[in-house]
Amino acid sequence: MRQPTRSLSDKFYLVLKGMAMGTANKVPGVSGGVVAYVAGFYEEFIYSFQKLNLKALKLLFAGRFRSFGYYINGRFLSLLLLGELISYFTVSLGFDVLISYYPILVWAAFFGMILGSIYYLVRNYDNWTRQNVVILLIGTAIGIGTSLLDPAQDNANLFFVFFCGMVSVTGMTLPGLSGSYILILLGNYVLLLVDSINAFLNVMLSFFQGDFSWWNDPVQMNLLVILVVFVAGSLAGLISLSHLLGWTLKHYRNETNAMIIGFIAGSLGVVWPWKRETYKISSLGIDAIDASGNKIVENYERYLPSIQDSHTWLALVMVAIGFGIVYLLDHYGNEKNPV
Repeated sequence: MRQPTRSLSDKFYLVLKGMAMGTANKVPGVSGGVVAYVAGFYEEFIYSFQKLNLKALKLLFAGRFRSFGYYINGRFLSLLLLGELISYFTVSLGFDVLISYYPILVWAAFFGMILGSIYYLVRNYDNWTRQNVVILLIGTAIGIGTSLLDPAQDNANLFFVFFCGMVSVTGMTLPGLSGSYILILLGNYVLLLVDSINAFLNVMLSFFQGDFSWWNDPVQMNLLVILVVFVAGSLAGLISLSHLLGWTLKHYRNETNAMIIGFIAGSLGVVWPWKRETYKISSLGIDAIDASGNKIVENYERYLPSIQDSHTWLALVMVAIGFGIVYLLDHYGNEKNPV
């Protein structure tokens, strides 16, 4: 795959797309892969991670950094990663606040974005054979089935943490399957995306302040080990899954796209706006809390809204806005849709 030449505006928009992808990855139920797929850089994204192989390591260890960067499409990945990092400290923090105060409206906007994604992907897909329709329905069933599963208990076993890392990257590589939501189902969302990351941030803050007491804190050190293993699993999953997807896109392109559209359609059950959070109960019979003192979300209880409620109509407006956002991405995007 030949690397495209990008103008300054292309690079700017790629950073913005990375921000959108990072925000989506952080929200349970929303897949960052959907952003990559709809915004038109999904195949290049998969291709780039395919290049993280033995040849790339040889170039890196040989000190051929320029060749290494070109081989792995480093400019593309670095711009995308920059956008994701920016989102984690800006946009996604804002979404955390908005979800806390206006959960239905935020979920409604995401629901509209998923609906818009499905509409435009189906519109651009032109290989509706009987086999591909069946594949799409299977993908949809998997997505819906995921939303109906009951979560497991948290598990700090390092082998399981590594497995969680491998599974969590599905949200980046498989549009429609949320890595954050899968971690909730596996019972390790709080441990891996809240407690361990908070421990890392606390250690970094202490380090720059010249405080090294964390080195003798077994709780902090254990969380850091868990985070390292989780990141290693995520990298292993990202590289291996991108190779698998690259192979399927090359040999079974239409079937793979049909399955991905099905995954995205099935994710509507996860992002359904009208739902109540159900919290994990501790052994004492009260709501369990994480290291930050927040109640731990165990799952969601979905319900149908009342048409007579004005808030319902406001949520429907947010659905329309979400749909409109995808329309703008589709209409004004710098690259064509991969389907």
